[in-house]
Amino acid sequence: MAVVITAAGTALPDSSAPTSVVNLAGRAARGALARARVSASSIGVLVNVGVYREHNTFEPAMSALVQKEVGINRDYIADPEPAAGFSFDLMNGACGVLNAVQVGQALLATGSTERLLITAADVHPGGDADHDTGYPYADLAGALLLERSADPRAGFGPVRHYTADRPTDVEGHLDTDTMGRHGRTTITVRRAPGHAERRSEFAATVAADYARDMGLDLDRTWVIGPCATADDAGVRGEPHTAAPVLGYLRAMDVVRRDDYEQFLFVSVGAGPSAACALYRPEGW
Repeated sequence: MAVVITAAGTALPDSSAPTSVVNLAGRAARGALARARVSASSIGVLVNVGVYREHNTFEPAMSALVQKEVGINRDYIADPEPAAGFSFDLMNGACGVLNAVQVGQALLATGSTERLLITAADVHPGGDADHDTGYPYADLAGALLLERSADPRAGFGPVRHYTADRPTDVEGHLDTDTMGRHGRTTITVRRAPGHAERRSEFAATVAADYARDMGLDLDRTWVIGPCATADDAGVRGEPHTAAPVLGYLRAMDVVRRDDYEQFLFVSVGAGPSAACALYRPEGW
């Protein structure tokens, strides 16, 4: 049984309204559903993996708010099926999307749901990342819609996780000693000098390890790695949890299946930790 990406979407802040994780994730999700031509009511499970949120909100679960924004099973009396419209947060930084794919593989394989929607959105707690020069990440959302496929060559391979044998060199936290009355709109992100280079080296190492273990030909594999920069119009700052979605959409725009057989997703986050997963689009 193969698990494939039926559709994907991204969303950027709308200057006419305050930036919101719920709004961005909802727009990305609705875009993916529109491309797949399926209704929100057909989604059995939603997994939200975003980390940074407006006002540093952690309760209630952001997934429930995104579920409501997308319009998934708003009325439990009208649609009481236990597998309809279930949602939860799963936070593991930059590796969150691939963690959610791993969960999706299990749920789809057991028939617990027919469709699973992953949302990933990060927003500066103050509502505008451009106003904080020390905050590196873009206000950005992405969404992936996963389904089963009968194509035996398509879909995701195993999701594998890796940990580097060194201390973490990046951390994000709310500094309670200095936040004062602005705590809900501030965040501290510290990254040691040389972080980007070490992240790239770690990504290359785990990609090579995964390719060796899976017997992949890297000359025929397009690597979707951690995005150090975002050159798309309107994206300012680094993509964070939505980076795999953005990378996948870029790849689908430029990669010819005559040149490449598959994609290799590589995510690297704090820990340092990494996750890798092979992916072959349906019909390739």
